Amino acid sequence: MTEMLDKQKTRRGEQKVSGAARRDWRPIVLGLVVIAIGVFALRTLTDPARDADSRPKGKPAVPVITAVAQQQAVPVEVDAVGNVEATSTVSVRSQVDGQLLRVHFQQGQLVHKGDLLFSIDPRPAQAAVAQAEAAVNKDLAAVEQARAVLLKDQAQLRTARLQVQRYELLRSQGAISQDQFDQYRTNADALEATVRADQANIRNAQAIVNSDRAALANARVQLSYSTIRSPIEGRTGSLNFYAGDLIKANDTTALVTINRISPIYVTFTVPEDQLAAIRSAMARHELKVSASAQGDSRIVTGNLSFIDNAVDTTTGTIKLKATFANSDGYLVPGQFVDASLTVTTLNRAVVVPSQAIQTSQQGRFVFVVRPDRTVQMQPIESTLTYRGLAVINRGVQPGQTVVTDGQLQLVPGAKVQIKPSSPEAASR
Repeated sequence: MTEMLDKQKTRRGEQKVSGAARRDWRPIVLGLVVIAIGVFALRTLTDPARDADSRPKGKPAVPVITAVAQQQAVPVEVDAVGNVEATSTVSVRSQVDGQLLRVHFQQGQLVHKGDLLFSIDPRPAQAAVAQAEAAVNKDLAAVEQARAVLLKDQAQLRTARLQVQRYELLRSQGAISQDQFDQYRTNADALEATVRADQANIRNAQAIVNSDRAALANARVQLSYSTIRSPIEGRTGSLNFYAGDLIKANDTTALVTINRISPIYVTFTVPEDQLAAIRSAMARHELKVSASAQGDSRIVTGNLSFIDNAVDTTTGTIKLKATFANSDGYLVPGQFVDASLTVTTLNRAVVVPSQAIQTSQQGRFVFVVRPDRTVQMQPIESTLTYRGLAVINRGVQPGQTVVTDGQLQLVPGAKVQIKPSSPEAASR
């Protein structure tokens, strides 16, 4: 029993000794870790290369594209969408019935005034002309015959009058009786009436001749309608009838439509509040209007030629028309174009690219590049743009450099790196 107790005590002593040994080892390990950290920190603080790399670096320069504010003349324009109109439009129709023999032009061809367009079968009209000519000749012969009768009766009247004079002398001498003398005088009076009738017959025959001549003229006009010529200079449209078709006089469907396209009109509307300025400028000089087909960079120029006499109360606009020479047919009737009316011109206006202008809660501004390649936010006033340029009323001087691209990364005082605006600029 005593031995068993001694063994248990011995085991407990060994366990206490091993636990104390573990507790003595942990502080040693913790001390070693602290010493290592201290050595690392010391080396870090005393290493110049590490010190240089760990310093905070400055912000890099922001790459931007810039432009220089220019001073130039800028036209004040009123922009609108215009519609092209022909100065005159003619629907060509036949004035006689008949068969269409030939078409003398191609669809869409430019024709001149007087050019032959269509030929209609002329034979019925030619027959009518021949018949009218025959009637005129017949009536002319009747007039000649009546004149011959008149001449004969006038000769007989002269003879009868001489007989009356002669037999009146004989009656006064008693050589003949009164009854014989009265017969000669009655004969002379009858011949006078006959002469008057002959003159009336001549006038009647002449009137018939005039009537037949009018019929002949009408027949010739009808014959002329068998050839149809262009009444104006312009461009033809699509054909509605072809050779061999039977056509009617004054049909509702035209043979072809011709539009006069040189000169040509562009009609557009402007707000009524622009009317006073337009009238005032038009009184001083001729106003120019430019037009370009939508999606096309080409621009043609004409003159303002018409201001309507009333404002459209439903839209608050007024209609204007400009006349363009259009010698090459660039503008086509019915086409929509971008029209710009130049009202006046601002001389020596300061302009910058429109994309340079930014907007904030305080208003509009631009970033101006200073000589040290830093930027400042410059408030501006601008109310007019012209072909990608903004007119600066206040805030920018000619020659100042403004940022046109890269503004989103800028703040006042930021350093900038100016990039070329195009490959050509980069090569230079």
